[in-house]
Amino acid sequence: MKPLKIGIVAESTQLPIRSALEAAARMGAKGVQVDAVGALAPDALGGTGRREFRTLLRSFDLELSALNVPVRRGLDVAEDLQPRLERVRKSMQLAFDLGCRRVVLPCPKLPEDAASPRAQLMRESLLALAGFGDRVGCLVALEIGFDPAQKVKEYLAGFNVGTLKVTFDPANFVLHGHDPLANLMPLEGLVEHVHARDARSAGVSRGMQEVPLGAGDIDWMALTATLQVLEFDGLLAVEREQGDTKFADVANGVKFLRRFALPV
Repeated sequence: MKPLKIGIVAESTQLPIRSALEAAARMGAKGVQVDAVGALAPDALGGTGRREFRTLLRSFDLELSALNVPVRRGLDVAEDLQPRLERVRKSMQLAFDLGCRRVVLPCPKLPEDAASPRAQLMRESLLALAGFGDRVGCLVALEIGFDPAQKVKEYLAGFNVGTLKVTFDPANFVLHGHDPLANLMPLEGLVEHVHARDARSAGVSRGMQEVPLGAGDIDWMALTATLQVLEFDGLLAVEREQGDTKFADVANGVKFLRRFALPV
């Protein structure tokens, strides 16, 4: 089995992108995930800019593991859907040009009724993106967690395409009442990218909350061992969405995960 690759979500450092890449390299990260927004938005980054960004990554000896595409509404919402799909398609082309060949996209809660308008809209959206991904050579790694893994697996099996995969975020599963370890093995062959976040119970009144990596309820030794059994070859991108010490939490998260990176 190969060692696991540890990286970071660049935006969690709260630094400009060049400074974030420099910080990632100092942390000993092997790669990064970045948002396809601002200076790295598809329409803002022309051919020269794309080549320069690839050169910048090489200068820090970093792999670009994925482009994240933030969206205000899901693929199951009709309002402004076509411009939203076009932005995702442009981000997929950008991901291919930058060499990572995968985009991260939030996955809404799966519809219960396959015949409902929401279900049909979501299916049509995913088919459109999958078809485009086949043409340009880019995967869509849906960030899941609302639904148990078996339901996700069965849903994606109904598309009969190879370009729809998942981003596994164990904290998402914890926050929505699922056991992350029990929900990893059923996703064999589907996990393209991992967000390394942690979560724990904050008490009866406050429910679950995100916490620094290693301070939560997730068994990282077992989780990383399972990823190795699954021959996961992507990046564990340390991410911190909450808290006042995000940069320090990300740096400490990289150190924490390194102890589990080598094959067991």
